[in-house]
Amino acid sequence: MSNTRIAIVYHSGYGHTARQAEAVKSGVEQVEGAEALLLTVEDAQTRWDDLAAAEAIIFGAPTYMASASAPFKAFLEATSSAVMAKGFAWMDKIAAGFTNSGARSGDKLATLIQITLFAAQHGMHWVNLGLPPANNSTKGSEEDLNRLGFWLGAGAQSNADQGPDLAPPEADLATARHLGQRVAKATLQFVRGRATNSRP
Repeated sequence: MSNTRIAIVYHSGYGHTARQAEAVKSGVEQVEGAEALLLTVEDAQTRWDDLAAAEAIIFGAPTYMASASAPFKAFLEATSSAVMAKGFAWMDKIAAGFTNSGARSGDKLATLIQITLFAAQHGMHWVNLGLPPANNSTKGSEEDLNRLGFWLGAGAQSNADQGPDLAPPEADLATARHLGQRVAKATLQFVRGRATNSRP
């Protein structure tokens, strides 16, 4: 059986969200039977056929001014003519999302909601982070998975005075790897269930 392909489409303004995207890719590749396709939003707009062939797409963008970055939004809008105009080409694909900002909150939830609504417009099935919030008690730590306490997708925080060689921190990258693994496992379950249900 061939591997199930999971695409990761992202924009990164300064390299921090690119590190998060690489971590998501690493998580996908840790799941047997899954393979990852990592694309910037610019590359993705030249590879619509590859996205159509993927069983899942994980979307990622930095949060700027309480929203996804402008290049990422340009990609979202491009799908209107490249994907929606051809019918619901992404219907029933698996979807998930991640975002990064300089502040701990940084209105990242607004970006994740935006991406979730976008996926819903395409008829996709959203996979949440599947982790409890952490670092919220005296026993918590900055090293905890989901230290920022997001449910909808993976959040990361990068100090504004640190480059992508240092930020986001390892806990946020581990959270991104967890998201990649979770999406890969959910996608494999979905693909195998669909194959079983299609048998005569």
